[in-house]
Amino acid sequence: SQLYAVCHFLGARAAVATSMSRKQSRCFVVGCKSEHESSFSPDIRATEDSVDYDNIPPDVLRQREAKWLDMLNSWDKWMAKKHKKVKLRCQKGIPPSLRGRAWLYLSGGKVKKEQNQGKFQELDSQPGDPKWLDVIEKDLHRQFPFHEMFVARGGHGQQDLFRVLKAYTLHRPEEGYCQAQAPIAAVLLMHMPAEDAFWGLVQICEKYLPGYYSAGLEAIQLDGEILFALLKRVSPVAHRHLKKYKIDPILYMTEWFMCAFSRTLPWVSVLRMWDMFFCEGVKIIFRVGLVLLKCMLGSQEKLKACQGQYETMELLRSIEPRYMQEAFLVQEVSELAVSERDIEKEHLSQLRRWKETHGELHCKSPPRMHGAKAIMAAEPPSRQDLKQNPTIVVEVPQTTESKIEKGKKAKSKLEKKTDTKNTSPPLNPYLLPSDPALQSDNLAPSESQHLQEDTPPQGSNQSLSSSEHDTYL
Repeated sequence: SQLYAVCHFLGARAAVATSMSRKQSRCFVVGCKSEHESSFSPDIRATEDSVDYDNIPPDVLRQREAKWLDMLNSWDKWMAKKHKKVKLRCQKGIPPSLRGRAWLYLSGGKVKKEQNQGKFQELDSQPGDPKWLDVIEKDLHRQFPFHEMFVARGGHGQQDLFRVLKAYTLHRPEEGYCQAQAPIAAVLLMHMPAEDAFWGLVQICEKYLPGYYSAGLEAIQLDGEILFALLKRVSPVAHRHLKKYKIDPILYMTEWFMCAFSRTLPWVSVLRMWDMFFCEGVKIIFRVGLVLLKCMLGSQEKLKACQGQYETMELLRSIEPRYMQEAFLVQEVSELAVSERDIEKEHLSQLRRWKETHGELHCKSPPRMHGAKAIMAAEPPSRQDLKQNPTIVVEVPQTTESKIEKGKKAKSKLEKKTDTKNTSPPLNPYLLPSDPALQSDNLAPSESQHLQEDTPPQGSNQSLSSSEHDTYL
């Protein structure tokens, strides 16, 4: 009988293998570990600090930030008329200071949040289902345990992670909780507040990867067959090898897809893949999987070392770092010719085969949305939904004009008291601060010194964002 299995950390939600020897069970799923080993505890590479942004000149980074702020201020226009430019900028990498906000706009989570004001607070205040709460609490310490947000048991990072996952079980009680959702939510929380992370998780589960976390994991099994079929075109050598040793796709791609490679790739590569994933959709996940399979199993020389099922699984478990390096992976993924149409065409083919062998799907998932443009087209937002609301409000310092007005009032009072004969022309109330006519000889010496000390230097606002353009840090 055909084998469908998933590793322990994904939970008891798939069919258990019916016939497997002890030797075969060692390669049950790539990365499968025991409960004691707490499944894929990420090392120090999975910390935000490991991202090297020092190689990007500061002026280039400021320019990218300004471009993204401009796009976010007119998001609907950019998505409608300049989507290719948005896509290109996502491929280049979203600036770290704006990544969380950009992800929320790309996924449609921003619109969902605005259209459901107070929904997260309502779910957060409810007790939740005890059967899910116990499982969630056990998984909290397993998510990026070396990251500063999650290193402390019961710390603010684990508390927010618990809130987000609990809220989702209440939002989708028929779906509940799947352990692969925890790393997804954790990555989101590293870049945005809990409420935003919740809506980002909702969009990933409902729009980008629908059905992935439902009971039975039928959607992930279907996508495994789609990946295997696409591999035949991308790398016939790798396809023949996996077929020869009857290595089912569910054995090596489950964690890749369900966790969106957040537990597989180096951290900087994870962020770059997610930038593209939120913009272009699930085809990025397929492309990454195809690139890794092609690089690891795509030549006869490499296959000499893995003549068997166990050896092949071990090879896929320890992918060579050079193939996961950021620049290499971004280029390969961007150039790989696998489109939404290819995926949907193969999806229909695999769905027919599934019905012939397994019957109808038990979980009817909503149609998959291929990226930000498809999501926006399916649910057109209003301008109000896209309006940026600051999470950090900074008091605006007193303007130069208001200081001039105070100076004029103080001078008029002084003139009335002294009753001196002053033949100098009155101050022009319409002068701008930068007007050369506004010199110190028009003001009292003390006032001139006061203005020089308090007036901010010209151009300083170019490197600072206003309260409208805040950054969640």
